[in-house]
Amino acid sequence: MSEREFMDPTSTLQCRLMSCLEAILDMERDLERIEVGHVLLGEFNRIKLFMKMIDRIALDEDDVRRIEAATSNFLEELKAPLGLLRDLKPKKEPVQ
Repeated sequence: MSEREFMDPTSTLQCRLMSCLEAILDMERDLERIEVGHVLLGEFNRIKLFMKMIDRIALDEDDVRRIEAATSNFLEELKAPLGLLRDLKPKKEPVQ
């Protein structure tokens, strides 16, 4: 049997949830640079606090699947505004 089969199902769910939260937090710098980013900055602090308490939260598979889907949708929706931001960023000239 693999190590994964021996893992506590709750810890697996917690790991999946942490992965979602970390993916969102990874966007913090980029979101600070877009127009609506300031609205989300307070939420980042809530996410960070939540992550500290994650081991005390009861999770089930359906909850984690919903959070994974919401995270995926959130990241997908950010592609357009962040893409525009990257397009507006001055390109570095090659060194000659």
